[in-house]
Amino acid sequence: MTSKKINRILIANRGEIACRVIRTCKRLGIETVAITSRVDKDLPHARLADFSVIIGDASAKESYLDIDKIVKVAKEYQVDAVHPGYGFLSENADFAEALQKNGIIFMGPNPNAIRAMGSKSEAKAIAEQAGVSVIKGYRGEKQDAVLLLEEAKKIGFPLLVKATHGGGGKGMRLVTSESEFVPSLESCQREASSAFGNPAVMLEKYIENPRHIEVQVFGDNHGNAIALAERDCSLQRRHQKVIEEAPALGLSQAVLDNLRKEAITVAKAVAYQGAGTVEFLVDSKSGFYFLEMNTRLQVEHPVTEEILGLDLVEWQIKVASGDPLPLSQSEINPQGHAIEVRLYAEDPDHEFLPSTGKITVFDISSKCRLDAGYASGDQVSVFYDPMLAKLIVKAENRNAAINLMRTALIDSQIQGIKTNQKFLLQLLSFAEVTNAYPDIGFIDRLLKAGTLSKMPTEADVLSATLLVWKNISRVSSQIVSPWDLKDNWRLAGQNGVKIPFSLNGDTQEIVITSEKNGATINWEDKLFKVDSITLDQNKLTYFYEGKLNKAFYTKCGNGQFILLTDNSVHEITTTNADFYQDEEDAGEKQLNAPMPGRVISVLTTVGQEVDSGAPLMILEAMKMEHTIRAPFSGIVESVFFSAGDFVEEGVELARVKVA
Repeated sequence: MTSKKINRILIANRGEIACRVIRTCKRLGIETVAITSRVDKDLPHARLADFSVIIGDASAKESYLDIDKIVKVAKEYQVDAVHPGYGFLSENADFAEALQKNGIIFMGPNPNAIRAMGSKSEAKAIAEQAGVSVIKGYRGEKQDAVLLLEEAKKIGFPLLVKATHGGGGKGMRLVTSESEFVPSLESCQREASSAFGNPAVMLEKYIENPRHIEVQVFGDNHGNAIALAERDCSLQRRHQKVIEEAPALGLSQAVLDNLRKEAITVAKAVAYQGAGTVEFLVDSKSGFYFLEMNTRLQVEHPVTEEILGLDLVEWQIKVASGDPLPLSQSEINPQGHAIEVRLYAEDPDHEFLPSTGKITVFDISSKCRLDAGYASGDQVSVFYDPMLAKLIVKAENRNAAINLMRTALIDSQIQGIKTNQKFLLQLLSFAEVTNAYPDIGFIDRLLKAGTLSKMPTEADVLSATLLVWKNISRVSSQIVSPWDLKDNWRLAGQNGVKIPFSLNGDTQEIVITSEKNGATINWEDKLFKVDSITLDQNKLTYFYEGKLNKAFYTKCGNGQFILLTDNSVHEITTTNADFYQDEEDAGEKQLNAPMPGRVISVLTTVGQEVDSGAPLMILEAMKMEHTIRAPFSGIVESVFFSAGDFVEEGVELARVKVA
């Protein structure tokens, strides 16, 4: 293949990956064309590119998934190449072929490799033929539910139902018994059809408590393929990665060597070129199994870049131009440890429902690398994946990297929408994460057990009280009239001030009295004297019983704070807003949409008797399914929407009345 200079690239994607590609292109002097839907036209990727083109409405099918429109724009702007990012059309062989037919370079592997690895079942067959270890399962073309159930019985439970063309944790269900199989299959097929346009599934034996280890591979058009170190992506929620790190620790050199060898074997089996990732499950006895190959740049590629000092987008451009790989295998030398967290617009306290709206504050710490697709003032819509940004840190070792990430997270402020910021900090406070290497089920077990939030210690309560008190004092210092001051000055002398707030949802009523250089706190009829209280931008320090205590905090909304102490994370709310209705007020209960979305299934009828928790309706929003359940046992009085209807956040979906 002769080299071709690339002068202009169209990015067929949005958000942080589009911004990420544009940054490298600017450094290399390459012009960029951004495509956007109408709702995305003012987002950073549209502002950063040299050219920005609105190609359709908010629906991905009318914009980021419309091959004809994208090819048309690429031709109009005379681009040399198209970078697909990840998701959308990044692993679509028809898209790659359409570009090639028009003389435009697709910055990814050849269409044959995409097709071979795009089907999880075919990919496993290819890996097996190449001598790579795979998991027992059913990967046939027949998709009849009765046949699939029989195959499931042969494999044995627990097993996974997986979309053959899936990714990102979507289109995947864990089935632990025969009775769960058909409902899980139907749900998986619906989600796969919606997200990937293909409802086909495969069945796979479930490996108990494995780690998710992946190898970054890179190939060129000259027959070269190398492995660029390993990543540990085991911290997942419902098969969706949350925190990633590199390199993968806790594995023997022999296992690492074999992982790299087999990853390269899979890549060469399909004459792979460009960036790709070969994923493995590693069990507790260090046995490993090929999982799948992602034929694109991964979300977590920055941790590999950080430990190698490379720009993988630049490598993609070089390989797409026809150049050989910039380095050989012997020149790959990882240094230090890197961690990435995915910052999502979601509410972990309410089943991780996506959060939409305007970001009023988006101030991310300078202590980390930021790959973001949003900024202050931007609007988060319901139409796409809820990831806002990725925060990446690098340090000399894993412990130092974890501490640096905790600092970066608490040093960041995001307001206007709900995010998983507190959830990320909580994960990084568990010894199972900081002092060990968790398996892929760790987060789900933690959530199921309800032990994500740790009980506050005495010092945590004192820190929370002082934080609230000092912030009230800050507000009071800005008030002009002395009669409006919220301090404890009285004509007859000092008086205690009640400090009402909730700590992790538990209401606290504490009285605090200001003293010289300190204060006395009355909590549960006990007195605590603290001295030398200081409150900096995000740090609180004070002395209690001769010991220096310190805590860090960030404001995440009106009257809401995240408090980070030694190894605990707490949420403080200084308002008394009641978000819940009485369960059976007036004998009725309204069921409102928790977010905008589309009704994909109505599971009940008017007049039907339902038990508490029974599924009534399924909504789809931000590529995920959300089940609306009965709040108590009763009779369905009304159902206001049908399958296919779009609903706005807060509208009444159905009504249940006590029998």
